[in-house]
Amino acid sequence: MTGVGGDGAIYRLQKDGCRATMFAQERASLLPLPTQAFELAVWKIATVQYNYHIAADGQFYSVPFDYIKRKVDVRLTRGVVEVFFEGTRLCSHVRLYGHQGQYSTQEGHMPPNHQKYQQWNGERFRKWASKIGPNTAAVVEGILTGYKVEQQGYRACMALLKMADTYTPGRLEDACIKALRYTPRPAYKTIQAILKSGQDQISDEPAPPAAPSEFGFTRGAEYYRKGGK
Repeated sequence: MTGVGGDGAIYRLQKDGCRATMFAQERASLLPLPTQAFELAVWKIATVQYNYHIAADGQFYSVPFDYIKRKVDVRLTRGVVEVFFEGTRLCSHVRLYGHQGQYSTQEGHMPPNHQKYQQWNGERFRKWASKIGPNTAAVVEGILTGYKVEQQGYRACMALLKMADTYTPGRLEDACIKALRYTPRPAYKTIQAILKSGQDQISDEPAPPAAPSEFGFTRGAEYYRKGGK
């Protein structure tokens, strides 16, 4: 090792013993080597969206919903995405690859009103709807595919299908038929309004034409009001 003297000259200092002796003396103070090889990382800044996810390289990762609208630091390595807020790590995800627009969502990041539907999944809602009728199933499919995160549609699906208990499955199916005539993706509130107003019980078929008069062709009052012209 080297040192600098008072006169500015550099002196080489020699310790007693060999390198093996020095290693034995210093070994207790050494830290263990990392268990994983060093990975290059890229840092980015992202804003937590209203659906409690951030966007990173075309994929979406959930963050605790308390941080909605906050700016966070995102660390991306080859296999992991980590999210930090003011130096504190909030969460990590396995990095997504493949087609863009995929979502990695952790249950603990959801607002409480989303968590209670986590025991459900899209397939259960689809099966339930198909038992009521094909049009109810089509409405549920539209709700589930209308959200970037499918779980966000669970609440509406639950409320929609529960209306079968209040109005009967037949009326719910008829309301869905009527709504689908106007839009391929009717909202839950649209179906609810149809059922509340009883529109599902009103036929959309046109009224039959009036029967011809037994006296043959008859000019109406309008004809004579115009002088027969």
